Amino acid sequence: MSTRIPLLNMSIGAFLARVLLLIIVVIWTVPTFGLLISSFRDKDQLAISGWWNALQNVQENQAGRTGVATAQQELDGQFVISGNVFSEGSTQSVASFGGGFVPGEITDYEPGTVVELEDGTTFRLDADGTYEYASTEPFELDRGLRFFYVANIPPYFSLDNYEEVLTSEGFAQSFINTFTVTIPATIIPIVVAAFAAYAFAWMEFPGRRFLFVIVVGLLVVPLQMSLIPLLRFYNTVGATFDFAAKSYPGIWLAHTGFGLPLAVYLLRNYIGGLPRELIESAKIDGASHFQIFTRLVLPLSVPALASFGIFQFLWVWNDLLVALVFLGKQADQIVMTSKLRELLGSRGDNWEVLTSSAFVSILVPLIVFYSLQRYFVRGLLAGSVKGG
Repeated sequence: MSTRIPLLNMSIGAFLARVLLLIIVVIWTVPTFGLLISSFRDKDQLAISGWWNALQNVQENQAGRTGVATAQQELDGQFVISGNVFSEGSTQSVASFGGGFVPGEITDYEPGTVVELEDGTTFRLDADGTYEYASTEPFELDRGLRFFYVANIPPYFSLDNYEEVLTSEGFAQSFINTFTVTIPATIIPIVVAAFAAYAFAWMEFPGRRFLFVIVVGLLVVPLQMSLIPLLRFYNTVGATFDFAAKSYPGIWLAHTGFGLPLAVYLLRNYIGGLPRELIESAKIDGASHFQIFTRLVLPLSVPALASFGIFQFLWVWNDLLVALVFLGKQADQIVMTSKLRELLGSRGDNWEVLTSSAFVSILVPLIVFYSLQRYFVRGLLAGSVKGG
């Protein structure tokens, strides 16, 4: 009995695997898609409706206030105060009104209805937001009277959030500062880890396995535990040699130290899986370890180097904690994550800025990831299926 699905020309197992993969992709990408839509909406719409209602009209209870006595005009024997509750160019409309100095509830009157008040005055609010408050006697209002209405708010998308993020003061400098931190903090651990991985894989020296176990064991040390001791050490060194502890070399070394255990582990597994015959042939030909490393191992290890490079670049680019500890808040040091945190406000409001800044911040990591993705899986899997 055939287990293949004739219409799709695939087995039931392959079909179920694809369905499961599709479900995982949808679950993973829907929040990102919602974040992208929210980044084009304004703050008010984000507050009253979710991104899944972004293409629908939403309603919001709003309050308006009439003009004062100095704004009244005499028309056909009546004194009229008129105006518009919406700003110029607004696309909103009135769905109903009531409440305040108008009797009834906010949903009692349709737009255009003339409401007669107990003092003989009349009030009308049209769908376009125009109101007219009329009386046969002159008004003596020092302060406008408040009323309420339900506003229809149509879908509205703009680049205002992105403009606010990109034009904020100091953002361009923080973008450059982030590159200044990220590029050396990615290259230095790769270089150091590549040398160390080759030594652990192909060089014989006392305590090699013990040292490798210690390096791998550092993977479980929480980052937060070592921040303050490292900062104190930097301060001591800086005071001894008379230079600022919170500087770029300090954060480069910090990121190098935090990234080295994973880098050594990944690269050692990959380099140790290279054919032993290749290394031994080079030794027979008289090549030194340095020549073997630079002329054979490094060219063959590009997938593993690229894989760790992606990890390290993403981690450093998105880092906030280490940057707060090892860098100052001067304009020439503050990184983009710290700058975006300042834009959000101390209480985490203005989250419409968060949505747009999230996509601004992931633009560079996406470019790095897609430019190196062909090495990514190959570099990770190679070390997992070969023994050293």
